[in-house]
Amino acid sequence: IHYRPECLLMVERSEFALYTIDREVRKSLPDGMECFPVIADVTDEERMECVFDRFKPEIVLHAAAHKHVPMMEYNPGEAIKNNSLGTYQLGEIAGKHGVDTFVLISTDKAVNSTSIMGASKRCAEILVQELDARYNASTFLAVRFGNVLGSTGSVIPLFREQIHKGGPVTVTHKDVTRYFMTIPEATQLVLKASTMGKGSEIFVLDMGEPVKILDLARQMISLS
Repeated sequence: IHYRPECLLMVERSEFALYTIDREVRKSLPDGMECFPVIADVTDEERMECVFDRFKPEIVLHAAAHKHVPMMEYNPGEAIKNNSLGTYQLGEIAGKHGVDTFVLISTDKAVNSTSIMGASKRCAEILVQELDARYNASTFLAVRFGNVLGSTGSVIPLFREQIHKGGPVTVTHKDVTRYFMTIPEATQLVLKASTMGKGSEIFVLDMGEPVKILDLARQMISLS
């Protein structure tokens, strides 16, 4: 909103999530700027074609994904369908409609991936690079995130909830480490990448040293 786009499209398949962000955004919407809450699923090709035909977006920030690592181990087909094939299908539609820039929100778990979720996102990165090679009028690129503090599915709200209930605070494995970034850092990374990208890049924010999840849990318990 600070960069004053002519129109902002918020595409979301969860009605309540879309309702929530739509209410929040409209509080700070300047005069003359349009904002449309669009209920749609990126894997619904016909619906997404309608969205692109109607609004003709110039920049696509593609964040739709299943990202819960253990849950995707139980649902590998859904991870591939949404994270990999959904990305490719949306990218195809974006390329055919001549979008200026397509940014895939990826994950540091795509590096030497050992999980279904990570592998599905690495696959999405490769597909985005393939799309960039085919659609010369559009720039396709990816940004890799660590864990965004306070975002949906983040471990921080989970630990907070467990502590509030008096425990136990559950850690998957004592040696698990994660990189963390704030929401402002994450959004700046996406927007900067969209302007810097020449095509096929994978941008990574320098997130410092990884944090042991066990240490994080202990600190939160102590602070509480």
